[in-house]
Amino acid sequence: MSRPAPLYADRDRIYQADTCRSLVRGVEAGEVTLRALTHGHYPGKSLPGRTLPEVKSVGYWDAREPQSWGLDWHRNEGIELTFLESGSLAFGVDDQRFRLQPGDLTITRPWQLHRVGDPNVGAGRLHWLHVDVGVRRPHQAWRWPPWLVLTREDREGLTRLLRHNEHPVWRAMPELRQCFQQIARAVDQVHAGGHLSRLAIKINDLLLLVYETLQAHDPALDEALTDAARTVALFLADLREDLDVLAEEWTVPAMAARCGLGATRFNDHCRSLTNLSPLQFLNRCRLEAAGRLLRECPGLGVTQVALRCGYASSQYFANAFRRRFECSPTAYRLGQGR
Repeated sequence: MSRPAPLYADRDRIYQADTCRSLVRGVEAGEVTLRALTHGHYPGKSLPGRTLPEVKSVGYWDAREPQSWGLDWHRNEGIELTFLESGSLAFGVDDQRFRLQPGDLTITRPWQLHRVGDPNVGAGRLHWLHVDVGVRRPHQAWRWPPWLVLTREDREGLTRLLRHNEHPVWRAMPELRQCFQQIARAVDQVHAGGHLSRLAIKINDLLLLVYETLQAHDPALDEALTDAARTVALFLADLREDLDVLAEEWTVPAMAARCGLGATRFNDHCRSLTNLSPLQFLNRCRLEAAGRLLRECPGLGVTQVALRCGYASSQYFANAFRRRFECSPTAYRLGQGR
């Protein structure tokens, strides 16, 4: 998912998260305190390049009053943990909606779409940690960073609990609250020039507490959540539901690479799931999306619709559309066709 470069101001104040411009105004106006340490494109004070490189973002925000912004649907590079210390917060993951209460822990994986706010964020204090474990799709093997000091057995147990269940919201143990608060203090200390070792120790503590929390809840595990067929199914869902993904210049090797699979294996899974070849499914998704745009967006011209849906040639689009709907795009917009 494409994101703009983070914006910064003097000292350690943060002025952008993802694409939320209203958050910039909120911080500038003093409505919300936001503090983070980051690697890459996430907003915050940059960590040294070789220090905890898998920590993409760790920090908190403190909103004293309801905000005029929210974090729209997005995915992250790694496993994301958030903890609501105070207030109430709307939270969505895929097709699920939640109202977080103080003491709630959320866990999202890189392939899970999620948002914070509905659409805006309420008053409250939210903590988070994003750790990149080297995966973007469910079937890929997790690689924990070398600074994680959990034993091999505990590391494998934590991985199993995180991979084989995708329930996003958990009631946290009191020790987790204390640990997030300690991490927040460590982040503040780093902003003031303090040592990073304390932060690394607290993140290790946090991951162990997350493991113990999940063990205490004893969730039902489903190994089918991590097979390659599910990875392909998630990608095909993106084609159906996301115009930005649909409009990319796709080939079968490119689609397979997006899923981390070889072309033959990707093709087999696609046929099994849809009874169509990848390119047949892609064309069907594009035509169905074009049909919706023609009727729902009368201000868009036919050529604009074609481009929005990934067609480079309006003539090719018109011919394919006529074969599918038995009328021209213009006639379909007027209610004709099937």
